[in-house]
Amino acid sequence: MPVNLPTNILRSFVSIVDTGSMLQASEQVFLTQSALSLQIKRLEELVQQSLFHREGRRLVLTQPGAVLLDYARRVLNLHDEAVAAVTAGKFAGPARVGMVQDFAETMLTGLLAQFAELHPEAEILARVAGTAELQELLGRRELDVIVGFAAANAADALAVTPMAWFGATDLLDREVLPLAVLESPCRFREAAMHALEDAGVRYRIAVETPNLSTLRAAVHAGLGVTCRTHLFLSDLPTAEDARLPPLPKVACIVQSGELLDDACTRLATLTRALVAER
Repeated sequence: MPVNLPTNILRSFVSIVDTGSMLQASEQVFLTQSALSLQIKRLEELVQQSLFHREGRRLVLTQPGAVLLDYARRVLNLHDEAVAAVTAGKFAGPARVGMVQDFAETMLTGLLAQFAELHPEAEILARVAGTAELQELLGRRELDVIVGFAAANAADALAVTPMAWFGATDLLDREVLPLAVLESPCRFREAAMHALEDAGVRYRIAVETPNLSTLRAAVHAGLGVTCRTHLFLSDLPTAEDARLPPLPKVACIVQSGELLDDACTRLATLTRALVAER
């Protein structure tokens, strides 16, 4: 008898690899960590190979796991294509949306609520990551709609907003400016560092985090000055001072995949409307 690999378990497997942890994957596929662990155990039993090993707290693919990953992506893409073709415009699901953290914190709840009202039967997968990673996933047809940032002159810009400095103004009196930033790659991190270097302002990275809420907490605590937008971090103290150099503008973009079914097309339309309102 041939071995059958359930697509839901393959989807969970790919999510764990893409997010780098059980916790983040559980948020993406809407399963508990224990349920995910059971799925991976079942998958390992089916292929009779260990798929992950641990390096400290990190999950790292084994050689068989790396081989399976490539096939899993291809199987899922073909599966989704087949369902979309057979349903001929009916909801094929899941609808897969990706957003940078700024939008996820301010817009995701409203977007999902509107979409669920229009498509109560829909399965929704949400991914939070940087723009470059989201665009890569969109290019691999693993996301249907993404929301991110781009240069202010981007052709597909839906809104353009200025970057601004945020933080306690007394930090500006220090000989070396403490900077709070997200981990690289980050458009705002690069803009802040380039602006300070061009202006000859000495700085040090005082806080570096992958998480926007941690960055906000660090700025509120007076640990450093950061660069974001008024649009998405309006609750932070603004460090408006002539001693800080001007910053560029940034564009908000929404991109979607090709050959979307009706529900995913609606998701893209709703997303563009919400971003344009920001």
